[in-house]
Amino acid sequence: MKREITNAVRYIMDNWLPPVIRDNKFFMRPVFYYWFKGKNIDKIMNFKKDVFYMTEQEYADLYENIENRAKDRPTDMNEASIEYVIKYADKNSQTLLDVGSGRGYFLNVLAERTPYKLTGVDMADHIPGLKANYVKGFIEKLPFPDKSFDIVTCTHTIEHIIDLRQAIDELKRVARKQVIIVTPCQKYNFYTLDLHVNFFPTKEMLNREIGLKEYECINMQGDWVYLGKISD
Repeated sequence: MKREITNAVRYIMDNWLPPVIRDNKFFMRPVFYYWFKGKNIDKIMNFKKDVFYMTEQEYADLYENIENRAKDRPTDMNEASIEYVIKYADKNSQTLLDVGSGRGYFLNVLAERTPYKLTGVDMADHIPGLKANYVKGFIEKLPFPDKSFDIVTCTHTIEHIIDLRQAIDELKRVARKQVIIVTPCQKYNFYTLDLHVNFFPTKEMLNREIGLKEYECINMQGDWVYLGKISD
């Protein structure tokens, strides 16, 4: 199911259903059962309560082994966001780091359409078919020196991170020119189908967390696309 469709469904559920129904575990259980293909439903429905007690390895294993219908699509990004990032990424830059590369779709698009020297980083040991350099690592402690890359991108990742402030600081630390973040425009509910722990229903909430003085932030079909400039 394409990102554009799931964003539209999420918007309807979050804004048209009364909260007493929208966040009711009995109402949401059949939805979870469908989305997660009938596996580990109790564990997943309790994710927002249990995640803060997980070790790094338990957290990584959950994301590696979970089955859901989002994995049936090539990327969590919608096409409008991809086009916007490519259009407005700094054209005078040479290197780009993508943090939270997932299955590598976005990096492979960049490899085909941009001249940047590309590097990806994520929790997996490797990403099959990736057309870029790859390093295993965690966003909260990126394995690179300060200002290692001209551009740092991070798409559909920060909403999953427990230590959000540390993660944002790391993205800014390794960037020389530009930080680009894509994350859902989403209200908080306990029962969401995406294992998110951070929610940004307004751009002001996202801007406050990132804290760069020069930036643009727009809503692209249900996702925030944030482009921030690193000051000298």
